[in-house]
Amino acid sequence: MRVTISVAMQTNPTHTSLVAVGDSFTEGMSDLFPDGTYRGWADLLAARMAARAPGFRYANLAVRGKLIRQIVDEQVDTAAAMQADVITLVGGLNDALRPKCDVGRVRALLEEAVGKLAPSCKQLVMMRSPGRQGPVLERFRPRMEALFACVDELAERHGALVVDLYGAPSLADPRMWDVDRLHLTAEGHRRVAEAVWQTLGYDSEDTGWRTPLPPAVPPGWAARWAADARFARQHLLPWIGRRLTGRSSGDGLPPKRPELSPYEG
Repeated sequence: MRVTISVAMQTNPTHTSLVAVGDSFTEGMSDLFPDGTYRGWADLLAARMAARAPGFRYANLAVRGKLIRQIVDEQVDTAAAMQADVITLVGGLNDALRPKCDVGRVRALLEEAVGKLAPSCKQLVMMRSPGRQGPVLERFRPRMEALFACVDELAERHGALVVDLYGAPSLADPRMWDVDRLHLTAEGHRRVAEAVWQTLGYDSEDTGWRTPLPPAVPPGWAARWAADARFARQHLLPWIGRRLTGRSSGDGLPPKRPELSPYEG
């Protein structure tokens, strides 16, 4: 059951710092700069906030592939110590997409993370992550919705804001997802940044971020078959292999912005 989070928001606030905590979604995959590095919704949000607050500072501790246990162990205490105005926390979905998932353990770790982060900042922001349609993710949908119910409950208890991306029709469109079908395109990340921006109380710059894209002519069966085969070969099979062997795409990678430092774009 969807729980409505009612939190009073300041209209057009001025936040002087932002810390982003999480996995590949918050790191910014697959929103690529020309040099191959990732931007993503958190960087876009930081740029908007910095334009309103001279001296604005930003840290992004997110690393692709991280499970909620790793986020708690490697990011949460660091983020809490930064005492930022805003902290965003998005995690647990990688756990839900594993072959086996202890939902109770994920819930307990999320509760630990929220319990540390909420008192350390002026505003904690959580999310119901976007989910596209498709047979692969359909198998995991009950776990995802259990995770989102936990997010709703923790947010209500700790005064956090919840950005409901899961309920946005636009972000379920396959055209908003990269060829790996796990990460948003640049346009998808832009819409997520707008969603968080509005949830924080800023005047909207895009009132239609939830609006579905115009209908498109569906590809023929040959094009669909070729795309599915390419996806399975290049992305699905390697992803399954990492899940089964306990490896992660983020093993050994540092956070993209480990220090809370002035944001210059």
